[in-house]
Amino acid sequence: MLGAIEAGGTKMVVAVGDEQGNIFKFTQISTTTPKETMPQILDFFKGSDINAIGIGAFGPVCLDEKGSDYGRIGSSPKLEWVGFSWSEAFDGMKIPVAIDTDVNVAALGEVIYGCAQGLSDVIYITIGTGVGVGVYLGGRLVHGMLHPEAGHILLSRAKGDDFEGNCPYHKNCFEGLAAGPAIKMRYGKEAKYLLDDNYVWELEADYIAKALMQYICCYSPKKIILGGGVMNVDKLFPMIREKTLEYMNGYIRAKELEDIENYIVPAGLGGRQGIKGALYLAKTKRTDGSRTG
Repeated sequence: MLGAIEAGGTKMVVAVGDEQGNIFKFTQISTTTPKETMPQILDFFKGSDINAIGIGAFGPVCLDEKGSDYGRIGSSPKLEWVGFSWSEAFDGMKIPVAIDTDVNVAALGEVIYGCAQGLSDVIYITIGTGVGVGVYLGGRLVHGMLHPEAGHILLSRAKGDDFEGNCPYHKNCFEGLAAGPAIKMRYGKEAKYLLDDNYVWELEADYIAKALMQYICCYSPKKIILGGGVMNVDKLFPMIREKTLEYMNGYIRAKELEDIENYIVPAGLGGRQGIKGALYLAKTKRTDGSRTG
């Protein structure tokens, strides 16, 4: 039996499952402060006799297993969590703990169980409260000096758009221009109240496509998966595909781009790609003592 946590900025999804990705016990816990949230998570796992735990955490988070800060959260907008250590939080359970980013484990879930099975190069993008990008290249999750923070690439503003952007670090980055809070700040309403306003979604699709064009050139993925609350607006997908091809302007010729509807796709697995990816992370840790990627 394995434990899994998908630690998001709004909620924590926690589960107990097996090595085949089957989930037997599942709940959601609000992300408030470590003092309030962690006792509920630890209580959830009591009596489950799990052998390892996999965690997909919001970042920035240290992923260097050899470092003393492994699993420690860095300069997060969730100020109460800055300096919190996921690895130390489970010391009392005396089981292996594998940690990666929430978007990386979502990418892993899609590769192992979802719409990207058999592919070696995939990116998973979540557009919701923030923008995060999970990068899986050459059959491995990408980390580098920390991990990709590709939701913060700078984007050129669309003509006539004078919105400054709401990222406190970069203003006109992908997250600052296109995440859910940016939509609310720009229009004074949440996205769900703007569904019939085509200008809103044409502009949103434009910014998403600009980002995808850069990811295609930099990562050369074989599939791009879009998830998160903003992507529940179905009409975005055809707009994004069209605009992405427009920005590519024929520069890269590949069979994937010729089949754009199966190249830029919505997330699958009923929204459980993250928790299933965390289960697989735990399985890998239990099996060979090292973390995937």
